[in-house]
Amino acid sequence: MKAHDGMYIDGAWRDAAGGDTIEVRNPADEQVIATVPAGTAADIDAAVRAARAALPGWRATAPAERAAKLTALVEQLKAHADEIAETITAELGSPKSFAANVQTGMPIAVTASYAQLAAEHSFEEQLGTSTVLHEPVGVVGAITPWNYPLHQITNKVAPALAAGCTVVLKPAEDTPLTAQLFAECVDAAGIPAGVFNLVTGLGTVAGQALAEHEGVDLVSFTGSTAVGKKIGAIAGGAVKRVALELGGKSANVILPGADLAKAVKVNVADVIRNSGQSCNALTRMLVHEDQYDEAVRLAADIVAKYVPGDPNDEASRLGPVVNAKQRDRVRDFIVKGQEEGARLVIGGAEAPEGLPSGYYVRPTVFADVTPGMTIAQEEIFGPVISIMKYRDEDEAVQIANGTVYGLAGAVWAADKETAVAFARKLDTGQVDINGGRFNLLAPFGGYKQSGVGRELGPHGLTEYLQTKSLQL
Repeated sequence: MKAHDGMYIDGAWRDAAGGDTIEVRNPADEQVIATVPAGTAADIDAAVRAARAALPGWRATAPAERAAKLTALVEQLKAHADEIAETITAELGSPKSFAANVQTGMPIAVTASYAQLAAEHSFEEQLGTSTVLHEPVGVVGAITPWNYPLHQITNKVAPALAAGCTVVLKPAEDTPLTAQLFAECVDAAGIPAGVFNLVTGLGTVAGQALAEHEGVDLVSFTGSTAVGKKIGAIAGGAVKRVALELGGKSANVILPGADLAKAVKVNVADVIRNSGQSCNALTRMLVHEDQYDEAVRLAADIVAKYVPGDPNDEASRLGPVVNAKQRDRVRDFIVKGQEEGARLVIGGAEAPEGLPSGYYVRPTVFADVTPGMTIAQEEIFGPVISIMKYRDEDEAVQIANGTVYGLAGAVWAADKETAVAFARKLDTGQVDINGGRFNLLAPFGGYKQSGVGRELGPHGLTEYLQTKSLQL
């Protein structure tokens, strides 16, 4: 795979301050496919300085012109879509079709949505005798995860640029090649030097330096709740803004009268996609006791059809997880579930057959899971489903809300009105109703320890704006 041996700072690729590198491995065969520089605090400082220097000019650029640059970026992403998808398959292990249609197609659509919003959004309003201005917050430090490497970048960079902010991006060390391709597209789109900057490196070094840098006005982070808490503490000490999209333990509540077969099928597909590495995955399936055994049987039959395989195979729908640490973590959760008394219906902690190398995990279904079990409380981030039983709606609400998380969820009922009434009781930022489709303009973010702030659509744009009132 092509990889740059420098950083994209101030509109050019430049040598890293230090000589350390990070190996990028293909999770399907565990082979090193590239190395990228391990950025240091000095690299972060250079990138932030470039972003600060570019800020006055970019914030003064007319929204219509910023929209035009984002449209040019969309065209570059489209032109390199095949290469981006192949790169995501290589460094993440995402199956080819998913890498092309979702991992690449969705962030292109997100970027296009912000090009339109930049052109249409009203950046000032009149309130009585005051004119209220919505101005860019300043320099944004964006720290992104590996599970959706391009989507998580565009979720932050596109609205920040649309708002008039400048950006320093520190991508996950497991998937830096996608970020480098994105930087090439930014460059080709003619976005001015310093408006977007890229520093690859470790979270504990480059990521921490970015969060701590006094020249950063807002830190936007997506990742684990544990790391999010640390970033929040750093930002709080400097009184700088944060946007945190963190973990989840989302519940899929199937009410009596719902289409059980469809609800279970959608639930399984949701958890299997991206090898279970989605923060909003519906990893807890809540079923009424009268339909419980049937739901378990349906889930087992469906999961049996998902066989881990080479992500380069067009027929493969389930690839590996991202690295050995993640594989071992997921397998440890499966063992823990059995130790705590959950019933293993299908799957298990053993390595899948016929795959001598690669970070593969068996898709796993647990039944007889109770709310206090570890697998019902902690984010596993793998293809593991916990099926839980409830007696009535009050208990279903209690179980669904009974974790520290509140990112997403789903409700299935005989009619929309019943499902919506139940969804109003859930402490979560987004709820799918009877299989409702994902909306790129709807706000995405969590309650409780699932985060602070929102991404996507106009709500995502406002995260990067601050208000000034002119008293007339």
